[in-house]
This record gives sequence, C-alpha cells and structure tokens, in this order.
Amino acid sequence: MAYPQKLLAPDETVQFETRPHWRALFLPGFVLLLTVFGMVFLYFSVDSWWGGPTVWRWIVVGVGLLILALWAIVPFLRWLTTEYTFTDRRIIVRSGVITRHGKDMPLAKINNVSFFVPAMGRVLNYGELVIQSAGENEGLTIEDVPDVEEIQRHIYELIESDEKRRRGQE
Repeated sequence: MAYPQKLLAPDETVQFETRPHWRALFLPGFVLLLTVFGMVFLYFSVDSWWGGPTVWRWIVVGVGLLILALWAIVPFLRWLTTEYTFTDRRIIVRSGVITRHGKDMPLAKINNVSFFVPAMGRVLNYGELVIQSAGENEGLTIEDVPDVEEIQRHIYELIESDEKRRRGQE
C-alpha cells in the first residue's frame, strides 16, 4: 500500500497511510457466502426439479457469477484500491479500480478538520473525516476512516509542523 516515492515532492515524507475501514467488506463477504452456497445448492438441485438438459445449471452458474462480480468482487476491489495518504505537506486520496480518481489538499490550505462518528462507528471505531479548505474548493470528505479521532488529532499536528517548516524557509 506504500505511496510511490516518485509522486512525492522533494523532501516530502509519508507520515501514515490507511484505507477505508474493514467494515466496508461486511456486505460483500455476506454476498459471497450466500451466493456460493446458493449456487452450489441450486446447481445440484435444479435437475431434480425440472429434469431435462443441463441448461439450467449453466443459467445458475451465470447468474451466480454475475452476482459475485457486481456485489462481492467489485466492492472488494474498490476497497482494495482506495487509499488515504497523509504526508508532512498534504493529504492525498486515491481511488478507482480501472480509472483512478485523486484529490490532494495541501496542509497549508486547511482551515478546519472535523469528524462524524455514527452509532455503529463507535462500536467498530470508524467515522467520516471532513476537511475544510481555505480556498474556493468544496473541501475534502473522507468516509469510513478507521480511528477517525486519532487521525484528526494527527492532522492538526501535521498542520502545526508544516506551518513551522514554512516559517523557517520564508
């Protein structure tokens, strides 16, 4: 999961990296188990119900694979390819399976960092991180952040360190 060093500015260092909370894999995991068990059951039962050709078996396999692809594999790949990187100069969000989407926010432009933790987030330790910028941008909202309160605190530390670094250079 290491962010490529060639994409960092000179003297920029990665402080920490994370990806969305593992709770995002609950539903795909449940769909995977349910679909596999359902496919096996239907694959061996369909001939006794309707008899005749094995076309029904191929239909069961095709529908099962489609369900697996759309509701188990694609969400897992989205989770796997989403990463949040925090450097000593900016916050980097990258996501996408085939096409990549990215957003960077310099620490110098951050006005406010807040978080929201839903009821289930208190149990599983995740939340939403909202970063408001000083520019005309809409800011940055990162969902399903593990240990969101600790990350918010760490971002404020990074902002203070960045301000000290910039004052020393100017």
